Amino acid sequence: MKSLVCIAAALCLLLAGCSGTAPDGGTAAPQTTPQEGSAVPTGPYTTDTPIQTVMDDPVFGDYGRLLFPADTGYWSGDTLGSLRLTWYHNIDPEETVAIVNHLHTQAAAGETVFYDIYTPEEKAADPDKADTGLFFFRGDPGGKVAFCNAGGGFAYVGAMQDSFPHALELSRRGYNAFALLYRPGAQTACEDLARAITFVSDHAQELQVDLEGYSLWGGSAGGRMAAWLGSYGPAAFGGGDLPRAGAVIMQYTGHSDYTENDPPTFACVGERDGIANWRTMERRLQALSALGIPTEFHHYPGLRHGFGLGTGTVAEGWLDQAVAFWEANTSPSTPQT
Repeated sequence: MKSLVCIAAALCLLLAGCSGTAPDGGTAAPQTTPQEGSAVPTGPYTTDTPIQTVMDDPVFGDYGRLLFPADTGYWSGDTLGSLRLTWYHNIDPEETVAIVNHLHTQAAAGETVFYDIYTPEEKAADPDKADTGLFFFRGDPGGKVAFCNAGGGFAYVGAMQDSFPHALELSRRGYNAFALLYRPGAQTACEDLARAITFVSDHAQELQVDLEGYSLWGGSAGGRMAAWLGSYGPAAFGGGDLPRAGAVIMQYTGHSDYTENDPPTFACVGERDGIANWRTMERRLQALSALGIPTEFHHYPGLRHGFGLGTGTVAEGWLDQAVAFWEANTSPSTPQT
């Protein structure tokens, strides 16, 4: 399949894109305050709560360990407030606390917050699939769907900075957001995303979601995943014969591959990103725009790689712009391919 060939070619660019080592070793910036107007859900956890306490909380069953990267060599910190993730900056401890408290509240109320995308038999045949699945951040019943994909250089999944915060914020706006935990590796990650989209499509009625015009979100390696699935569709990676996404929302990645059938694409990156050069993203969106594909691009002075929601930075509010872009390009009058 053409998409698989493109992945192999794109891997040659990976070190210059999302998986290179950050110049400063990925040390997080100082703590910032939560985004104004975003209420922090109440719950049992604070910034002083040990990470292990959250992972072992019975309310989460056996998936509590997946709230933090399964590949332990890429994160550090003993408490929620001291969590650090390789290649990421501007980690907001209050957002971390809000995420785990939200999921705890939902799980304690009897809501399912984690879904396996593979069967026990499939996991037994391929043990790497044991660390995959979807965390579900519920929005309005029947609301639109967003798939959020964290980066991590295809070495680990940095969900607590790069997909969980996005999913929580989208759910607050009424969207049904799924944060994917995938097998590291470009090929396997795309296969898992295709499987996740297919899973949600197959269970749309049970999940009370509307998959039409769904969006694919991702930062760094997750941005590459979103772009590849947007370019080629789930079937190219072993998923169902489903429509391509209504919009792709990308952050800080050096991804340059594209097709003339790409969905409308929004992208943003910091100008001090030592991993994903903002000019690379700009050139890709210019190429899409030249094909008549709707695009929107933002680059932020002084900002480094992996800023997530950008709370307390010059990028704060970008998610609202991305949502507006998604809505504008998936309205009922917008044709879907």
